[in-house]
Amino acid sequence: MTRRLMPLLVVVSMAACGAPATSGCASANCGVLPSPTSLTVFAAASLQPAFDSIGQRLKAQQNITVTFSYAGSQTLSAQLGQGAPADVFASADTAHMTQVSDAGLVAEGWPRTFAHNRLEIAVERGNPKGIHSLADLSRSGLVVVLADPSVPAGKYAAQVLAAAHVTVHAASLEPQVTGVLSKVALGEADAGIVYVSDVVTSGKVDGVAIPDDQNVSADYPIAVLKSATDADAATRFADFVISADGQTILKAAGFQGA
Repeated sequence: MTRRLMPLLVVVSMAACGAPATSGCASANCGVLPSPTSLTVFAAASLQPAFDSIGQRLKAQQNITVTFSYAGSQTLSAQLGQGAPADVFASADTAHMTQVSDAGLVAEGWPRTFAHNRLEIAVERGNPKGIHSLADLSRSGLVVVLADPSVPAGKYAAQVLAAAHVTVHAASLEPQVTGVLSKVALGEADAGIVYVSDVVTSGKVDGVAIPDDQNVSADYPIAVLKSATDADAATRFADFVISADGQTILKAAGFQGA
């Protein structure tokens, strides 16, 4: 009897004394966050809901505190050209990223495209004016706002209106797409052309789809900048945006994957 129990007692004894486990953390640093660091990220205004979520995730997982500067891509690229300090730049189009890259401000190996977006007509909740197409935006009596053509969303809006052979006399041209969204949400405008992601994340407007043959695909590139004070943390931020987790957040916000 005693001999039969001895192997079992040995196994139990080894487990109690800390024998190697088949799961759990084998690293001495398991569960320890990296040293805290901070970043400044310049990002197109349409990215705010998604990037705010990404910033929260990186703070919790990697101890990176991100300060975001959201504005029209044209404003951000101009600020970078004038020497504004930043670690990462995410644009709503390739043209303004190219401008920053041509100025020699982008780190080697960047930029990379991380998402795509499309346009949609934003209308008041319930669509009280019965707007169902781009052609409806030319109706007299409607107050329509657009982003300024210097802004990617304004440039794209001009393209889709031209493709639909529609002329719109905008009541205002906003310096960023969020201005268009805000005016429609507040009832200061009947309609505006924004990104699909804006309608998805707003919750304050309804969206009217624009047919594929009239629509455009907006490419969103991201780059680590040569001026980054912590190139490793900046790269971790940009890599997370491109990663599967980052793409999940972006898709939930209405973007299309890279």
